[in-house]
Amino acid sequence: MTSTEPRTGTPEVLDDHGDAGARRTQALAALLASAGALVVLLLVAGGAPSPAPPGLPDPGPVVGWALPALDLVGQLVAVTVVSLLLVPLLTLVTLRDPLSRTPRGGGPVRAVVPLALLWALVSLAQAVTTYADQVAVPLTGLRLAGLLDTAGSSSQVQSLLVQVVLALVVAATARTASTAGGAVVALVLALAAVVPPLLVGHAGSGTGGHGTAEVALLWHVLGASVWAGGVVALWWHLPSRSNVADPSPAADRAAARFSALAAWCFGVVAVSGVVSALTRVTSLSDLATGYGAGVLAKTVVLGSIGLVALRLRRLVRASDRPGRAFAGLAGIEVTLMATAFGLGAALARTPTPPTGVVTRAEALLGGPLPDAVTFGRLLWSWQPSGVGLSVVLLGGVAYAVGVRRLGRRGDRWPVGRTLSFAFGLLLVLWATSGGLGVYAGVLFSAHMVAHMVLSMLAPIFLVLGAPITLALRALPGPDVPGGTGPRQLLSRALRSRVAGVVSHPVVVAGIFVGSLYVVYLGGLFDVLMDHHLGHAAMELHFLLSGLLFFEILIGDSPMRRLPHVARLGLLMVTIAFHAFFAVAVMSSELIIGGDYYEGLGFSRDPAYDQYLGGSATWALGELPMVLLVVVLLFQWFRDDDREAKRRDRSGNAEAELAAYNAMLARAAGRDAASERDRT
Repeated sequence: MTSTEPRTGTPEVLDDHGDAGARRTQALAALLASAGALVVLLLVAGGAPSPAPPGLPDPGPVVGWALPALDLVGQLVAVTVVSLLLVPLLTLVTLRDPLSRTPRGGGPVRAVVPLALLWALVSLAQAVTTYADQVAVPLTGLRLAGLLDTAGSSSQVQSLLVQVVLALVVAATARTASTAGGAVVALVLALAAVVPPLLVGHAGSGTGGHGTAEVALLWHVLGASVWAGGVVALWWHLPSRSNVADPSPAADRAAARFSALAAWCFGVVAVSGVVSALTRVTSLSDLATGYGAGVLAKTVVLGSIGLVALRLRRLVRASDRPGRAFAGLAGIEVTLMATAFGLGAALARTPTPPTGVVTRAEALLGGPLPDAVTFGRLLWSWQPSGVGLSVVLLGGVAYAVGVRRLGRRGDRWPVGRTLSFAFGLLLVLWATSGGLGVYAGVLFSAHMVAHMVLSMLAPIFLVLGAPITLALRALPGPDVPGGTGPRQLLSRALRSRVAGVVSHPVVVAGIFVGSLYVVYLGGLFDVLMDHHLGHAAMELHFLLSGLLFFEILIGDSPMRRLPHVARLGLLMVTIAFHAFFAVAVMSSELIIGGDYYEGLGFSRDPAYDQYLGGSATWALGELPMVLLVVVLLFQWFRDDDREAKRRDRSGNAEAELAAYNAMLARAAGRDAASERDRT
């Protein structure tokens, strides 16, 4: 391992008293801005606590104000934890580097322990105040037994208690971490701890589009947490040095690395914020409500952050000391981000625009019941799906960026692969958000067709687009000699033991086909369809299992590569078990998801619809397999042809070498004969 930084001596000191004082002043301004935004929006938008009508129980103003305040404090503590754990990732050369080589000697990661404990304490306080708010009892009147009872029935309290546990795990992981890799594990756990409360509240309510809102809010908060955490890491933990002659200090390397990451975070935050807002603000009149005003205010703040971030990105690219260039505007960006977090915490307590009475069917579907199914509606209907939009938008943008990066450096990428990947994304969009996805929620037959498209048709075209190969060619390498870049991380992950186990033929077949029997014939389908997250998990599982299966069969990534005969054998076995499953669905007397479909009230005989679903599974399962056999045979012929040409070239080279050696031997013989004649 080679590094341009010194590896001995005391850890570098990156700030002086003047810079530290300025940052403390800016931090105080950011905290005041976030708190001020929270209070102002609550008062203006109607989210501030108010006394309950006479005769109704009231938890009191302490609970009403404590809920948004604790939410804001928890978010700020979470961002601080993320920022501390980002320091090793932004500064060290490899994941095996000890934390002692980080700026401040690993102090940022050690500081995670008390902050994660504080995070757990704040989340626990949120759980208690949420319980008090739900049962309308002041904090002084709470009982532990009641809290435990509520924890078993309240999804909000449960999510906060899960966050408490995850925050404690983050503290334990950070306490034992000794390398940059350990800090990355703690970072992943910290981001996971952010997730549970996001799945309840406004996003999880029964309003239309709540499924899309859940996924959008998830991306929004995770993107904002990484973005804000990176900015805080550069601004507070990694200030640029003015008295060191090192041409590549840690702050400069961190600023250059974070510049690319921040661009992706901004895109994710912006798009997810728009999608999330559109699920609640559905007309211009909604902007006149308190919630609409909050959305407009947050939009202005995020736009300002984007302008500052764009200016910072240009400075980082133009400067030979990006860390120093970053320091000038970072305080402004941190203050704006704190304001955005304050507005977000206030919006979580602000009533959304009224949507009228939401039926059980609309609550399950995330929208109104569709009209009677017709061929045209099956093709052109539209109901956004969070999973589908995430896959299409993130996958499409990442693929386009990779192709563009190859083109800018003069490398060609086959157009056929790009078209294949684009067609696969269109199939995913149709099966999740298009007409097929719309009716998949109300008809078992449409659900099974969508399942086939997601697991057996779209993955073929996506894999033929070779996204993994594109990533290995387009991702940047190490920015320091001997370091580890994104390309090396992906390559190692594909060759890891975990990848070897997951890509084993038995495991692949078990995930791809075995899960069908577990989900549909084992009773799990009924449970999953009663919750939107369960439906989203099925969509994601179908797609990922199909991608893994077809990557092993026809992909060209450096994962496990089976001989062609073994691939055909695995395919034939899979076809057989898939056909058995289809027959079992067709002949089953038990209605799969009977309670769910009966509750929707969509007109069609469930038994007949299940028979149609099994028939579609059988028919649509065979067609992709035939296509796959053709692709496998073509690849087999192509590889054999390449091998034959290689052997011909090798044989010709060996023949030419033998002829050349023979010529040299003859020449040597003639020279020896001439020498004997002269003597």
